[in-house]
Amino acid sequence: MGHASNGSSLPSPPLKFLIYGRTGWIGGLLGKLCEAQSIDYTYGSGRLENRSQLEADIAAVQPSHVFNAAGVTGRPNVDWCESHKVETIRTNVVGTLTLADLCREKGLILINYATGCIFEYDDKHPLGSGIGFKEEDSPNFIGSFYSKTKAMVEDLLKNYENVCTLRVRMPISSDLSNPRNFITKITRYEKVVNIPNSMTILDELLPISIEMAKRNLTGIWNFTNPGVVSHNEILEMYRDYIDPSFCWKNFTLEEQAKVIVAPRSNNELDATKLNKQFPELLPIKESLIKYVFKPNQKTSTA
Repeated sequence: MGHASNGSSLPSPPLKFLIYGRTGWIGGLLGKLCEAQSIDYTYGSGRLENRSQLEADIAAVQPSHVFNAAGVTGRPNVDWCESHKVETIRTNVVGTLTLADLCREKGLILINYATGCIFEYDDKHPLGSGIGFKEEDSPNFIGSFYSKTKAMVEDLLKNYENVCTLRVRMPISSDLSNPRNFITKITRYEKVVNIPNSMTILDELLPISIEMAKRNLTGIWNFTNPGVVSHNEILEMYRDYIDPSFCWKNFTLEEQAKVIVAPRSNNELDATKLNKQFPELLPIKESLIKYVFKPNQKTSTA
């Protein structure tokens, strides 16, 4: 059985998703979205690096598509990966490649939630220029071990025509209590840098990833809202919509470097390809207001 890819309109079997990453943030949200859309789904129980366990999952579930939202990002942040390199390789490299290879063998499309934190502003893509990195650009940031493994895997996955690689960045959702949420993270930091970045509003983009599976889209996609937003712009919105008494302090990249183990990626990704496929996709600041801040807005009582 061969997989139809890149928007094939061949008659497709009923949707049945096999999802990896049950205990993760994106994996958990995917299950809720499937329930809301009445899509049949099952969470995989096999470990990604264990091919025979993955084969057993696929044989039992007989999915139409496979989603990989499992992976090691490190807790509380990517600095963890610097001191846990083998564990990071096992999941992010060996596991992801094993799943992609098995899906190819079985004729299945794999939707892989990857990262866009494999780029940094450079001479050809200067900060504030509006010139973003495109899907075909090669990663230029391997400052953290996490980013290094992710860049490695993305390069190898280009050879798998059944894989849809989604470059997620600094994910944000309307759940402001979630410690993985970029907004929640920066509101809790003692000090923050102030740099414009591309970001992913999960409330808007995760449903799009399900639609991408329905359309059998493959290849690399910058999976972010169009445009950039800075830390200060987000925190200003947070103050205006959520907590009028909120205050924060900035510090420089040089000052930040003294309190983190691994450098962080800052970049703009060009979302033109995704936006052409999904014209309704909102620019980052509009998406933040619609999907995150307005639903959480504290209504004043007279």
